Amino acid sequence: MSSRWEGIDEFVAVAESGQFTAAAERLGVSSSHISRQIARLEERLQTRLLYRSTRRVTLSEAGQTFLQHCQRLQDGREEALRAMGDLASEPKGLLRMTCAVAYGERFIVPLVTRFMAQYPQLRVEVELSNRTLDLLHEGMDLAIRLGRLQDSRLVATRLAPRRMYLCASPAYLERYGRPHSLSELARHNCLVGSSDLWALQQEGREISQRVQGNWRCNSGQAVLDAALQGMGLCQLPDYYVLEHLHSGALVSLLEGHQPPNTAVWALYPQQRHLSPKVRRLVDYLKEGLAQLPEYRTTPPQALSGARPSAGAATPGLPDGSP
Repeated sequence: MSSRWEGIDEFVAVAESGQFTAAAERLGVSSSHISRQIARLEERLQTRLLYRSTRRVTLSEAGQTFLQHCQRLQDGREEALRAMGDLASEPKGLLRMTCAVAYGERFIVPLVTRFMAQYPQLRVEVELSNRTLDLLHEGMDLAIRLGRLQDSRLVATRLAPRRMYLCASPAYLERYGRPHSLSELARHNCLVGSSDLWALQQEGREISQRVQGNWRCNSGQAVLDAALQGMGLCQLPDYYVLEHLHSGALVSLLEGHQPPNTAVWALYPQQRHLSPKVRRLVDYLKEGLAQLPEYRTTPPQALSGARPSAGAATPGLPDGSP
């Protein structure tokens, strides 16, 4: 039995060029071969695809419909072949990416550097910025972003968990007392980072609560240092505070009001398949982050047996993300 694919390439070549001779030159075969293959294709389909004249070939109505499907089949076949070729090819060329400054310096850039050592043909440009850059406008291949996502034009891959903790030092709590409700936060000195709106949870619903204090800095490390010195309450991601929560240098507060988990994300423009350099780097970052001590430390709730408050969100793609 003849292959169901036979004649499709010949039909598309004739339909796009409008001539049997031009189609034959394009495919590197004889005009008679083209004619035979299309005749067999029409016989299998039991319909006329082409109207032939001495000067030009035109498509029938059925041929116009069939051409659209065949072109998609060809595109899919070429895409599959390119994807398989990419699996065997090494990352090379230029890869441009962006990440927030502090997180990039501490976690992402060291991993990218080790990744590059494996692939000498790869060049990487990393732009560390706390601005949310437009990947499409800026010509970026990849962005590492924290928290919740908004840009639906991008594809997101979860790299690592991200859990926020509200905490303070024992010295601060001994002096000013421990808050037992959200309303008591107004009586405490809150160490403000990049925003004075803290993400919290109340009755299973995520809320934003405005806080205030006598100290503010847009550096997570600086906020952490101030909290360790007993200056006030702070809200920071797990990778800043878990070590200090375990050592007792910080105390976790209002655990029933912790916000739902978010994540660390790799974002890239929508494509039919990822280039080897982006795909392999994303996989490397995901594996590398999982091995870091900051992500291997057991959360305090797991050690104490505490349970998340009712209604806590399941980790996953945030609202509005692709």
